[in-house]
Amino acid sequence: MNNVGDFFAQYGSLLAQGTWDSVLMTLGATLFAYLLGIPIGVAVVVTDKDGLHPNPAVNMVLGWIVNIGRSIPFIILLVAIIPFTRLIVGTSLGIKGALVPLVIASAPFVGRMVEQSLKEVDPSLVEAAQSFGASNWQIIYKVLLKESLPSLIRGVAITCIAVFGYTAMAGTVGAGGLGDIAIRYGYQRYQTDIMIATIIISIVLVQLIQSSGDFAARKLDKRNR
Repeated sequence: MNNVGDFFAQYGSLLAQGTWDSVLMTLGATLFAYLLGIPIGVAVVVTDKDGLHPNPAVNMVLGWIVNIGRSIPFIILLVAIIPFTRLIVGTSLGIKGALVPLVIASAPFVGRMVEQSLKEVDPSLVEAAQSFGASNWQIIYKVLLKESLPSLIRGVAITCIAVFGYTAMAGTVGAGGLGDIAIRYGYQRYQTDIMIATIIISIVLVQLIQSSGDFAARKLDKRNR
């Protein structure tokens, strides 16, 4: 017990700061990724051959953008766009430097998640809305997005977990967070206790994110009422 107390006395503040940095990067990147990803996902569904406004050319371009964005490994993207990151936020280090590649890597993933959620909506609901004279924008907002909300919430949880994993890789270029701590202390200094602590904290955070997403999705799911 004394060893545990000594460990937290020495490294508690370091781990707390790393945890906060990882959470901040995860939530910030997820927020911006959804601001970009939701319009992309909606546009892919709307311009599909069975969508509200079919447009094969636009649909193909959007599909290629999403697929290319998802094809680039994050660690490669992280290094490749360092000049662009510096241009946007003025630095490639720390939380600010990590947000740009995190958002660019996550937005296509979010777009595909949103697309899949919207396609789960019963087509008869869309047809019913059209029969009542609803506009495309009303159908998107009041039918597609509203009816797919539980699935979208689950998608948010999945995205948060994926982004959290990306933040660990961002630690390799000085982005901070638990990944940076694990590399600097656990790997480079051979401090196994630090490595174990970062793993335990990561597991707890992932479980909290997933459990929160599942709880919110169940509450919003009409089938559970």
